[in-house]
Amino acid sequence: MVLFLLLFLLLLPLAVLWRRRPSQDAGLSWLVRLQHRVAWGALCWAAAWQRKSLAQSTLHAGQSQQRALRRCLQGAQSPRCPLRGSTDIGIFRNHLPLTKASQLQEEESGGQLLPPTSHQCRGEASLQATLLGLAALKKTCPEVLAPEGTARVTPSSPWPYPLPWPWHALGQLGPAGTKDPRALLLEALRSPGLRALEAGTAVELLDVFLGLEADGEELAEAIAAGNPGASLPRRAAELREALEQGPRGLALRLWPKLQVVVTLDAGGQAEAVAALRALWCQGLAFFSPAYAASGGALGLSLWPEQPHGLYLLPPGGPFIELLPLKEGTREEAAPTVLLAEAQKGKEYELVLTDHTSLTRCRLGDVVQVVGAYNQCPVVRFICRLGQTLSVRGEDTGEDVFSEALGRAVGQWPGARLLDHGCVESSILDSSEGSAPHYEVFVALKGLRNLSEENRDKLDHCLQEASARYKSLRFRGSVGPAQVHLVGWGAFRELRAALAARPSAPFPPEMPRVLKHRYLAQYLQRRVVS
Repeated sequence: MVLFLLLFLLLLPLAVLWRRRPSQDAGLSWLVRLQHRVAWGALCWAAAWQRKSLAQSTLHAGQSQQRALRRCLQGAQSPRCPLRGSTDIGIFRNHLPLTKASQLQEEESGGQLLPPTSHQCRGEASLQATLLGLAALKKTCPEVLAPEGTARVTPSSPWPYPLPWPWHALGQLGPAGTKDPRALLLEALRSPGLRALEAGTAVELLDVFLGLEADGEELAEAIAAGNPGASLPRRAAELREALEQGPRGLALRLWPKLQVVVTLDAGGQAEAVAALRALWCQGLAFFSPAYAASGGALGLSLWPEQPHGLYLLPPGGPFIELLPLKEGTREEAAPTVLLAEAQKGKEYELVLTDHTSLTRCRLGDVVQVVGAYNQCPVVRFICRLGQTLSVRGEDTGEDVFSEALGRAVGQWPGARLLDHGCVESSILDSSEGSAPHYEVFVALKGLRNLSEENRDKLDHCLQEASARYKSLRFRGSVGPAQVHLVGWGAFRELRAALAARPSAPFPPEMPRVLKHRYLAQYLQRRVVS
């Protein structure tokens, strides 16, 4: 904290002068370059210190987790005082049995379970993720963080810990602190030299590109009217021309120097990432500085050059345990293990401890260990346990259903899956006179109507993916899945409703299985086919 106070005092006068600088058309002044160099040098120093600290803590992961547990217990406000004087993991587990929130709690908190730890621990982990992420991105793409090379196009930022005062110095375009998505997008569109595009999550970025296609002419007119000079009208013409060529490769046509897209990884983002990679952001690298759950950064992204979605679980705060899962099932199998005890190739459910109520909470996020960094596991996200469909006890998991849906959409000519949600028929009272079944809502690109043949393909793919589902379908105990095509704004409305509640953290995890009728009706009202 002392370091960042000194940085603030140093950069504040420069920030004031920045606001008084000439327009961008006059070129980058020496003051802008100085501010950028000072800010980046200071943050590089802080990132190097964090990397050294991380290396030391992961070399002795057991001791580091003991210290994390001690901090958690010392800050406890629970009446279970005997735990405050002990860091014995056995006593800790015996006194605090694992808990799991109900589906009602999950949905009422925006897909989250319980708050994992203190704001202090979340802040420390988020600051570490941001600093190390910036350093990793700079190393892989040196030109990305050049002055005026980055623009954020959503009100939320992908960086877990906001660094507002040096942000302009590090190349961030856009009005400081604005919450207006249109203003952010217009600022980015006016800047053809961007090298990095930022959005809070991939789902939010997908909404930006869909909105850009829908409102392209209006945005072009706003750009042309923004300045009497020749550059902006020409830029408006470039926008119109880029949009006329369709979605594939749109980002690189708008910003030819663009190298990377930065979004924060969380549950429910895989389909948006796949759609962006295949269409609008084709040819671009994707980078997430952290894996986030329950409103905090849990996994660190240290290798931008590696396949998307590999994260290190650090041994400091928050206090993380891993719950082993049975082979071939997603059921609890054994007591939790600490990070140093994780085995490569095994799947685990993440468990976090909330310091306020001293609750050991099963998050429902399943990860697989794919490697190690010193004594700590490197993992990839697999699925969420709470997202299970079951109308006859078949328990179709999120990963099984998503894989089947992906195969089915691949057989729909010209279709690209943007988002989906599922509801058990009893929730919508749609199984009267028929066997219980799945109601499936999909948002697609490239297909405006679904034929009965296409709808049937999902049911066939589900039977291929799940022997239990196939058996129930053969006996007639479960009816065929009903597929509905919705307008692209349907899922945006659902996410807005989830995020609007006071308890909803960022990033919101998009629920794939909806257990409440009022949530499902956001999709039901927007069915177009």
